[in-house]
Amino acid sequence: MASNSITPAVANAAEPKGLPSPRQIGRFALRYALVIILAVFLVTLAISNHTFLTFSNMNVILIQVAANALLATGATFVILTGGIDLSVGSIVGLSGVVGALFAQDDGVLTCTEAVILGIAAGTAIGAFNGALVAFARVPPFVATLGNMTVASGLAFVASDGQPISGLSDQFLALSGKVFGLSIPVAVMIVVVVLAWIILARTKFGMHIYAVGGNPQAARVAGVSLRSNRFLVYTISGFLAGVAGVILAARATAGIATNGTGYELNAIAAAVIGGISLAGGRGSIIGTVFGFLIIGVLDNGLNIINVSPFYQLIVKGLIIIGAVFVDSVMNRGDD
Repeated sequence: MASNSITPAVANAAEPKGLPSPRQIGRFALRYALVIILAVFLVTLAISNHTFLTFSNMNVILIQVAANALLATGATFVILTGGIDLSVGSIVGLSGVVGALFAQDDGVLTCTEAVILGIAAGTAIGAFNGALVAFARVPPFVATLGNMTVASGLAFVASDGQPISGLSDQFLALSGKVFGLSIPVAVMIVVVVLAWIILARTKFGMHIYAVGGNPQAARVAGVSLRSNRFLVYTISGFLAGVAGVILAARATAGIATNGTGYELNAIAAAVIGGISLAGGRGSIIGTVFGFLIIGVLDNGLNIINVSPFYQLIVKGLIIIGAVFVDSVMNRGDD
């Protein structure tokens, strides 16, 4: 007698796929709520203001987001491991000041040497962050908050609280163009492409996701939690150093406060782009959308003459919304 039983796998394959459940629809709407709201705002702005979508304005936006793009890329590496870096804004100021100090018109160092020293200052603070988190096991929030103050203090001491101007033409040329493309934008593109290759195509990238996604399993698999955590904070400091030098060239001076608030923009860009604060999830492509959204939003609010004070409120609400969505999605996955 033939059996009438059907294996579960065959039964599931035979069942027609229905419409998404209300829960699935709700999760999709929640995940992309901020993006949808911002998209509606930007479309409305584009329709109501004829200057918004012009080529010149788009070029301005790309130049303006370049520094935040570097910081957001660094934040992506750190957050993917389950960490956070609050020091990058102060590192921007410190690196710009150090670079400017050695890039004086009458200085004894070349422009290249001044740039290297500025970036090295940022990398050193990043490595210090990494050492505290990875080897001393200081919580990332505490370690980077402390170094945020240290870097800021060093920048003010080095500059005596004054803008450092009188920079060489070679240093100022870093804010210019190469082959018709803005140098800050060119650096941004190169950094993003390299970050994508590292995260998506290398063993180091796989280890970063493993450290943030499941540290215990990563350790069992032979992945060094300490070395990978140390490296991501060092990368974040390096990119903040590059951003600091570029911003100093754009401002034609090294200013200790040049990076104020940039750490929040970087974190916001990463989280809006889908990088989970719990670690282990997200991609650099999402971060690209995140920092472009932040940049376009800033530009749009300026075009419609929204007060900078109200812009801070809007950004704060966006960050809260992005973190709330990330938290709810993580709870839903448990």
